[in-house]
Amino acid sequence: MSETQQGFKRINFFKGFLTTEKDWNDAERYHIDKRRLHNRMLHSPGIVYGYSGDLKVTARARGDLSVEVQPGYAIDGMGNDLMIHDATIRNINLEEFRLPQTIYVVLRYYEELTDFIAYKENLEYKGHRRVLESCRVEISQTEPDIVREIELARIHLEKGVNRVRDARDPQDPKANEIDMRYTPRGGMCGSNLPAAQRLRLENLLNQVRRGALEYTRRGVISAHSVVQACNTALMLMHANALDLKNMFDVFRLIIDTEGELALDVDVHHPTIAQKKEFSEFRRQVEILRGLLGENKNNAEAFMNLLAYQAKTAEIAMAAVAGEKPLIEAPADKKEAPKALSVNDWEGVKVMPAPKPSMDLEGTTWVLVDEIEILNKESEDKHLFTIKEAKDSYRSRQKLKYPDGTTVEDTGRAHVDGYSEYKLQNITPGRPVVILRRMDYVYGDYELEMSINAKKVSVVSCVGTDRVHRWRNWPALIPADAVTEATLLVRQQSITAGRDINMFHIWVYQPK
Repeated sequence: MSETQQGFKRINFFKGFLTTEKDWNDAERYHIDKRRLHNRMLHSPGIVYGYSGDLKVTARARGDLSVEVQPGYAIDGMGNDLMIHDATIRNINLEEFRLPQTIYVVLRYYEELTDFIAYKENLEYKGHRRVLESCRVEISQTEPDIVREIELARIHLEKGVNRVRDARDPQDPKANEIDMRYTPRGGMCGSNLPAAQRLRLENLLNQVRRGALEYTRRGVISAHSVVQACNTALMLMHANALDLKNMFDVFRLIIDTEGELALDVDVHHPTIAQKKEFSEFRRQVEILRGLLGENKNNAEAFMNLLAYQAKTAEIAMAAVAGEKPLIEAPADKKEAPKALSVNDWEGVKVMPAPKPSMDLEGTTWVLVDEIEILNKESEDKHLFTIKEAKDSYRSRQKLKYPDGTTVEDTGRAHVDGYSEYKLQNITPGRPVVILRRMDYVYGDYELEMSINAKKVSVVSCVGTDRVHRWRNWPALIPADAVTEATLLVRQQSITAGRDINMFHIWVYQPK
């Protein structure tokens, strides 16, 4: 039957309908054909990454002419599902080939009739009760046709070969090494990233992009490549095409361009290269390369990558702080006011006792309000509450700041949900910094800050410290969100399942 002309026929049961084996086979064929059509039209053929071992081909530890294929899932060009549940070993028989020659490890779909039965009462009634949908790993001499088979790897065998190896450089495999550069990537349409991770990723890419732009303004040519890599990643993300299946490949480009930036600065911009912060930036880039080299494409590795990349971007920005741009503003034009940023508050984060007045990067910040957590009078005055939390608790901690100072304080914490409080003595039209003393052992999460029921920013608490656990974490509220003398603040957990703790809250505005 030509389905394109007649449409799909679904079996329709009714009272008195006498079925035959053809009816039941047609019913099964209907669902099989619909599933294959769906796979062909909505999923590209190839390996679907993220399931089990991703059909990865590796050399065996025995050092012989055999390969091992890990479990995984793929779709061929006909829309067939190809799934391996257990690791499969295939031996390479050199007698079948004329070396030197390239051979291909392929996965092919097969169907097999099983569960045969014959009835003694009537021998005409017999047949196979099941059809096993299966696939096989095979060694082929011809280049694979993606319509009927999926290439898992290829190996160029030389004369005299006695073992195959994993590629020392996966991007440039040599003879007798397993080459997986040609394996097609297929499967999912769209991204499965949770909304909170998508938001964190977008903020991070914009942060890296802004830092790279500062380097371009100071004449670092290679910084343009970092900007373009971030632009590309942002476009992929907004096209809903960025997921764990390709995230690490995208970040490999970003991190490579950051490495090129470091080399460019070392050679052509000695005043930046000599800074302590830039030396730390180089070290962070090498850490990122090490993370990518582990080849762990999972959610935990992704969160580690985001955390280290955020720290790298923060350090990169600090390295050019105070460096004048290559192009100065014309003398007859009024210099634009300095954009206020929580980057100026790095020193305050580790300050055991924040001061009533602090000069930070040319701006004087004055304490206008504060909340003593677990002080009933202070909490009632500021309408402090915790709502919709899965769990909340009180705590008294005696911990250290990075300079070794020990401070004892009381606080509250909540898992998921949000905390809410009202700030007073606020001057409208000026930015506000909310400084929160926190136990930094519970770091690596994000908060969404809302002012008077309007979302204004996302605060990333990057990193952790198990030794010096006190930090004062700043959150900047922009001036355009400060419209009244009192502000109702809501800080809501974006990262699920994390302890959001607070032991003291200080509120500052510029003088």
